[in-house]
Amino acid sequence: MIPGKLHLRLKSLWSDIRKSVQGTEQDFTTGRISRAILLLSIPMVLEMVMESVFALVDIFFVSRLGPEAVVTVGITESLLTIIYALAVGFSVGTTALISRRIGEKNSEGAAVGAVQAILVGIMMAVVIGITGAVFSKDFLRLMGATPDIVESGYMYTRIMMGGNIVIMLLFIINAVFRSAGDAAISMRVLWIANIINIILDPCLIFGWGPFPELGIKGAAVATNIGRGLAVCYQLFLLFRGRGRVKILSKHLRFNFTVMRKLIRLSLGGIGQNIIATSSWIGMVRIIAVFGSNVLAGYTIAIRIIVFALLPAWGLGNAAATLVGQNLGANKPDRAERSVWLAGYSNMIFLGLIALFLIINPAFFIKLFIDNELVINAGATCLRIVSYGFLFYGMGMIVIQALNGAGDTITPTKINFFCFWLLEIPLAYLLAITIGIQEKGVYVSIVISESVMTLAALYFFRLGKWKLKKV
Repeated sequence: MIPGKLHLRLKSLWSDIRKSVQGTEQDFTTGRISRAILLLSIPMVLEMVMESVFALVDIFFVSRLGPEAVVTVGITESLLTIIYALAVGFSVGTTALISRRIGEKNSEGAAVGAVQAILVGIMMAVVIGITGAVFSKDFLRLMGATPDIVESGYMYTRIMMGGNIVIMLLFIINAVFRSAGDAAISMRVLWIANIINIILDPCLIFGWGPFPELGIKGAAVATNIGRGLAVCYQLFLLFRGRGRVKILSKHLRFNFTVMRKLIRLSLGGIGQNIIATSSWIGMVRIIAVFGSNVLAGYTIAIRIIVFALLPAWGLGNAAATLVGQNLGANKPDRAERSVWLAGYSNMIFLGLIALFLIINPAFFIKLFIDNELVINAGATCLRIVSYGFLFYGMGMIVIQALNGAGDTITPTKINFFCFWLLEIPLAYLLAITIGIQEKGVYVSIVISESVMTLAALYFFRLGKWKLKKV
């Protein structure tokens, strides 16, 4: 029988979990910090799980088409990382601005900021979409794809890059909901997108039922339909919903003062994400030297790693929201305590995940493909990179906290050093010059991510982020 006090605590915990998933009007600048983290992080973690499911679902079904199809998805995802960098980077500026306005209890300012974020996102997406659709074959060739892969897979690349507006808006608008404290809405949006994608993916790839058999192109169509309908739902909630940010007709105009502020905040976030994600493109280029089997194994392993890390980014998003709102409420000490608590929690979570990935990495690769050479290559990558998960756990929280405070330049400088000046040269040195091949690339990832964490902790402890004006 459960003792009385423990029973009450478990009942209270279960009540908080239900509220976090259903949505709550909790003021996150007051009350217990641990409860605030719980209420925000659970839907944010589930949201990130849903985001990672996109990648896993596509690779799961596409892998049935063979290693060449997996390589096409891997190369296209490497190209899409630039789009993700822009979307996530602009979400950083959106989070800093909206969370600060919410902390100040300025709902009007939050609505104006949301509209400007959406407008900039649309403009960026149109330029990228036209470029990606026209030059899809050239991008595949640039990334080292063979002529056969270019001809068989360019439509997947064209559709994914041409339809990037759904990626851009999905990230930006969900950042509006999260930073306002409506994390449960962001979570539900990703659920809708994923359910649609999971249903349509096999139907359009393999031609199930009345659907045409589109092959790898079907994966792109399914993903864009799922995300597109989710964006429609987001816009409906912003205009008709009951969230903390509500857009009215008077807000639907350009406000260049707010837009400039938002772009200034986002430049650092965009810069750090472009630096980080473009380094992955460099890594793919180095990995491609060792053949399609190694590249396919690397692609699958990275998908699994992203699946493991994205929930941890949910905790990072919670930390960023708490930092922004508490700085807006003039409570910097509460903001700092939130970061440390979230960081230690994230280290425990990722440490447990790492144990599973290190002990039997081949098991997870086998879930996606039945090719012994690809399985061995992917298992090697998965095991080595997982050794750095403890460092990643704290690092991603601190970086997100600095971004949430509006100090997006410091993480940009850290990323520039760790990824461009350290990771890529070290990967080439170890893999090509010294000759330990693809293992050198994986070791360089662990080293650069660990150095990034140490640098972020140093600047966080200095405390200058507490004085940042947004």
